[in-house]
Amino acid sequence: MRAAALVCLAVLTCAPAAAQDASKRPIRLLVPSPPGGPSDFAARLIAPKLSEALGRHLIVDNRQSVNGILASEIAAKSPPDGNTLLIGNNGTLVMNPGLYKKLPYDPLKDFVPISQLVSAGTALVAAPKFAPLTFKDLVAAARKDPGKFNIGVAGANGAVGTEVLKQTAGIKLNNIPYKGSSPTEQAIIAGEVELALLSIPVVAPQVKSGRMKIYGVTTAKRSPMLPEMPTLQEQGLEGYEFGNWHGLLAPRSTPDKFVHEVHRAAVKVLSTKEMQDLVLARGNEVIANSPEEFAAKLKRDIPRYRKIIAESGIEVQ
Repeated sequence: MRAAALVCLAVLTCAPAAAQDASKRPIRLLVPSPPGGPSDFAARLIAPKLSEALGRHLIVDNRQSVNGILASEIAAKSPPDGNTLLIGNNGTLVMNPGLYKKLPYDPLKDFVPISQLVSAGTALVAAPKFAPLTFKDLVAAARKDPGKFNIGVAGANGAVGTEVLKQTAGIKLNNIPYKGSSPTEQAIIAGEVELALLSIPVVAPQVKSGRMKIYGVTTAKRSPMLPEMPTLQEQGLEGYEFGNWHGLLAPRSTPDKFVHEVHRAAVKVLSTKEMQDLVLARGNEVIANSPEEFAAKLKRDIPRYRKIIAESGIEVQ
C-alpha cells in the first residue's frame, strides 16, 4: 500500500516538471530550402532574436527538396506541441496546390498561420558569358532558336514565374529544376544553365561583382538594391509581375496561446530599426501581419494561382 502511494506521489510531482521541461525544449524551425536561399535568410534573420524573446532555443533545420515539399510535409505531420515551426513561402503554400494533383500536406488545413515575415522581388539573370546583351536581344535569340537555351528553375515560385515568362514573351526555353535557390545560383555562375529567375537579394551582389548578367527585375517598380535596372514590364513584358514572400507557421491544432506568443514576439523583433535596416539592405520588405491576415491571404491566393497555373499550360504533376 505504501509503495503504491509513493508511486502516485512520484507521478503527481513529476508530471508538472515534465510539462515544464517540454515547454523549455528547443523549437525546430523547418526551412524548405538549403542554406543560403531566401527562405533560409528569413529563418536565420528571425531565429536569434525570436529565441531571445521566447526564452527558448530555435534550431534551424534545412530540409531541401523539389518545391520545398519535404519540410512542409514534416511540419504538417509534427505534433502540435509548440516545438515545431515552419518557414513557408508563396511557392510551398500558394503555388504547390496548383502544381500537384496530390500534395502530402494541405496549406489551409494542416497549418496555423502565424505571420508573413518578409517579401522580395525576383530578377531574370544569366550566366556571365551568355551572349544577349539586353532583354530584347534575349527574346530575339530565343525566338530564332526555340528550345536552344536552358533556364534553371528554383522551386514552385520559379516554376510558375518561368512558365508565365515564356508564355508572355512568346519564347521556348528548357526548364532545368534545382532543389532551391542556392543550387540554381551556383548553376548560373558555373554556366550550367543560361538563365534563371532568382531573388533580388540573392543576385544583387553577384550582378555587381560581374558573376551574373541581369536582364530586368520582376517587380512592379524598380528595386532599391538595383535602382538602375528596369523592370521587365518597362521593357515590354506587359503585366508580368512576380516576387516571393516568406512566413511563419505552426502545425495544425498548435495551441492558440503559443501561436499568439510567437506572433507577438516576431512582430516585436521585426519592428526594431536594426532589423528593418537589415531587411531593407537585403532588398526585402517587412510584412509582419497578423495570423488572421496571413490566413486570409492564403485563402485568396491559392485559387488565384491555380487559375494562373492552369491558364499558363504548366503540366500538373
